[in-house]
Amino acid sequence: MTAGLPALLVVALSAAAICAALIVLLRPLLQRYALARPNARSSHKVPTPQGAGIAVIAATLLIGGGYAWTTGAAPPVLLLAATPLIALVGLVDDIRPIPVLPRLLLQAIAVGLVVLTAPGELRLVPPLPLALERALLLIAGLWFVNLVNFMDGLDLMTAAEAVPITAALTALGVFGLLPLSVTLIAAALCGALLGFAPFNRPVAKVFLGDVGSLPIGLLLGWCLLELAWRGHIAAALLLPLYYLADATLTLLRRMLRGEPFWAAHRTHFYQRATDNGFTVARVVSDVFALNLVLAALAGLSVALASWTADVVLLMLGAGAVAFALHRFARPRAMEASRRG
Repeated sequence: MTAGLPALLVVALSAAAICAALIVLLRPLLQRYALARPNARSSHKVPTPQGAGIAVIAATLLIGGGYAWTTGAAPPVLLLAATPLIALVGLVDDIRPIPVLPRLLLQAIAVGLVVLTAPGELRLVPPLPLALERALLLIAGLWFVNLVNFMDGLDLMTAAEAVPITAALTALGVFGLLPLSVTLIAAALCGALLGFAPFNRPVAKVFLGDVGSLPIGLLLGWCLLELAWRGHIAAALLLPLYYLADATLTLLRRMLRGEPFWAAHRTHFYQRATDNGFTVARVVSDVFALNLVLAALAGLSVALASWTADVVLLMLGAGAVAFALHRFARPRAMEASRRG
């Protein structure tokens, strides 16, 4: 079963309107109880309310999940349970930080509800024992949820990443390449993030908070996993490739330096870019443009359905990401002097 483009546009626009309305209603409460104050690791300069992710996730589940239920193509019940669970973990952490190990355990429970209960016939690497494959997916899912959280450190950054991904997933769903439940959640999340974007554009009036970034990571991870389960592994890697590269390389660099990699910091490539002279608007514009390129490469991968094409497209995507990371890590003054 598929949904037509007009219906999906209605889903996205409805989610955007509901998200925006909820942010307007919630903002005074967030201003009072969930204020993010600047510190040495922050990219913002003035205290800013966080927690708008409540509106993003509520709109996504209400519209995407609700429409899916009416069509008989509801998302997995445990996904609908795991999403508010991990959002609640993020909400508590926004207000009163949770120690690292209990936080990871709670996140792992939420990810496990989605990964470990999926039908056994959904496989990525059939030669592997099912239990081993699911254990590896649990670790990968936990990392993906956290990397989306780590990368939510700049105004509009999450929208610049997730809108192209969810729009691409919605387009694939229009052509019947994804289940209707995945397509509807992707369309609703895309719309909700568009509804959030005007409030988060530089200089942001409100932040997502962990209550938003963690469940967004869970929903995006589930959608991408569904794409990979249907034989489009290269496309599922290409779509989030910038986030995967920035977060993973930053983690490895911190571990090699013996730094406490679990502690908050501002050494991601996109954060180094602002320290190196890039404006926030330029960074998120570059990331958005890069993600459009990656979405186009993912679409080609699905259309060509060839291992040879997948290798070439992954190499092209990796090259585009490497170029962006190199630019972000290099001071603008050096770049200007080389052009001169």
